[in-house]
Amino acid sequence: MHFPVNIPLGKSFLPVHFICETLAYFVGYRYYTYLRKHNKDLISLENRLVIFIGAAIGALVGSHLVGIFENPVLLPNFNLTYLMGNKTIVGGMLGGLIGVELTKKKIGVTVSSGDLMVYPLILAMIIGRIGCFLAGLEDGTYGVASNLSWAIDFGDGIRRHPTNLYEIVFWVLLWILLRTAERKRRFADGAKFKIFLSSYLVFRFAIEFIKPDYFFSFGLSVIQLVCIAGILYYYKVFVYPSKLIKPYA
Repeated sequence: MHFPVNIPLGKSFLPVHFICETLAYFVGYRYYTYLRKHNKDLISLENRLVIFIGAAIGALVGSHLVGIFENPVLLPNFNLTYLMGNKTIVGGMLGGLIGVELTKKKIGVTVSSGDLMVYPLILAMIIGRIGCFLAGLEDGTYGVASNLSWAIDFGDGIRRHPTNLYEIVFWVLLWILLRTAERKRRFADGAKFKIFLSSYLVFRFAIEFIKPDYFFSFGLSVIQLVCIAGILYYYKVFVYPSKLIKPYA
């Protein structure tokens, strides 16, 4: 396989990464509407739309804000192009979370709005990371050099950890674990989303050690510091796990 993978269009081409990113949004949203139709939703459609807007604004700001600080040595070159060209999923997720919580507080919604989004988000992440993998070196989601048998040459002659594929495996396993638990146990309100996001933050904190990030002198990257902040926010998930999921009566 040659990276990046593109679809020829005459003298030009269409990046498969762009196709996957577009599909991730479309398929994820369609899956959400399917689940909402077949599950009882305590939040009205109007409030859902307002919450979506809050999430989108928060995700946009968080994604780019964390992205521009991801490599501090490049900050002196800051401009609009640098701002729009740098984004990260961790920042997007936590920014989206802040946007949702502020919006819910404003409109008076007290029940969880994230549980219904968990599986659509996982599906969207899987599709999106397939695009990241096919983009090769252009996407910047690859790992450091490795001699492991499954290491991949993304086009520069260096075999690397396919960390984007590792993330796909993580999402598939999380989906299976959540679905298995759901058949035997009852999730508390909001518990499914808390498990979804907190487990991803732990995964990202760990996987960053094998990515070519900028690390401070104390051995952590900006992404890892943001992950720690999110994990501390969700500390109850790790301290009181029995409160998240219980047997059916």
